[in-house]
Amino acid sequence: MNILHTSDWHIGRSLFSQKRYDEFASFLDWLREAIESQHIDILLVSGDVFDTSTPSNRAQQLYYEFLYEVSKSCCRTVVIIGGNHDSPSFLQAPSALLNVLNVKVIGSKRETPEEEIVIAEKDGKPLAIICAVPYLRDKDIRYAEAGETIEDKNRKLLEGIKEHYSTVCDIAKMRQSELGSDIPIIAMGHLFTQGGKTVDGDGVSELYIGSLAHVDSSVFPDYLDYVALGHLHVPQRVGGKETIRYSGSPIPMGFGEAKQQKQVVLLHFEDTLSIEPLFVPSFYHLESIKGTMDQITSRIQFLREKGEAAYLEIEYTAPEMIGDLSERCEELVQDSNLTILRIQNRQFIQRVMSSMQTQETLEDLNPEEVFTRCLDTFSVTEEERQPLRDAYHEILLEMQEEDILAE
Repeated sequence: MNILHTSDWHIGRSLFSQKRYDEFASFLDWLREAIESQHIDILLVSGDVFDTSTPSNRAQQLYYEFLYEVSKSCCRTVVIIGGNHDSPSFLQAPSALLNVLNVKVIGSKRETPEEEIVIAEKDGKPLAIICAVPYLRDKDIRYAEAGETIEDKNRKLLEGIKEHYSTVCDIAKMRQSELGSDIPIIAMGHLFTQGGKTVDGDGVSELYIGSLAHVDSSVFPDYLDYVALGHLHVPQRVGGKETIRYSGSPIPMGFGEAKQQKQVVLLHFEDTLSIEPLFVPSFYHLESIKGTMDQITSRIQFLREKGEAAYLEIEYTAPEMIGDLSERCEELVQDSNLTILRIQNRQFIQRVMSSMQTQETLEDLNPEEVFTRCLDTFSVTEEERQPLRDAYHEILLEMQEEDILAE
């Protein structure tokens, strides 16, 4: 039996207003071919299928066309869980139709834990038991009480997460006893674990108020054969364990991920479990160029000569002022396959602060940076900042977790 673990597609995500549908389409085409060439029986998608809770028509088209094509392949079952970016109601709305295609979607915590158990079959025989645990929202696992501290909330969240996984996995263990002890049990999840690696600009955020840095591999029962996680975009093991992994995002979501080798995870169950990365090709190059004008010019000319298509982020760092930096850089990429998405002129920003404020847009800042600037403006002390940040994060979380499509 062969299983493919992937996550964090973020279909529809833009990069500094640049639409990337061609890249998402290329990845899904590659994934469909990989399913055939690797003889995949089960495909696991561990959350964040879309980048927003209201995906565009084009994003939806890519998603449904992919599922339809996979349903005609060797893949017997597709299991998809909701991530923090997904709308549970949107993902689950076509469940009855997708079931016909052997696509199982668990968008949010279900009424009973049994509903999060998927039995994958081949020729009427069970292949694997999958604990399809979606992103657990605050309201799913914790009851709010008056006078709670941040520490109380974090403790309840940790307890709620561990209890939910324990309940669902124990049910799977009982099913395994009924079906046969040789049937593997696989858990899926979308969460932030202890020591998880992130990179600047990937858009990955803490999922709860405060920090969930204390969630570690002990959340997952020892009898699980594999844990397929989503949320972190860097491929990695959890706690150094081979069988608990993030597959990472399949394409770089920001320039901070540009040098990563993207992958999906291939699981082969025979007498023992073998795990290996299946590397995803780069469909469109991202590159950050930093330095003097001569260094920037030299690098752009090198990329032009290669004829490579790429998105560029440019940061000018020399002490000399260049007032027409944007114009000069745009001239360098004219009539090429290079597209400049962002130009930063550090010296100009530092010397002309008032100009910076008028030239910047909200697109250049994330919510955390906007809030930090507010704190700076009102000269809030370091001691006062943390409780204000916690309150601000709680507001953001409530906004992010609201399923605006639900009725």
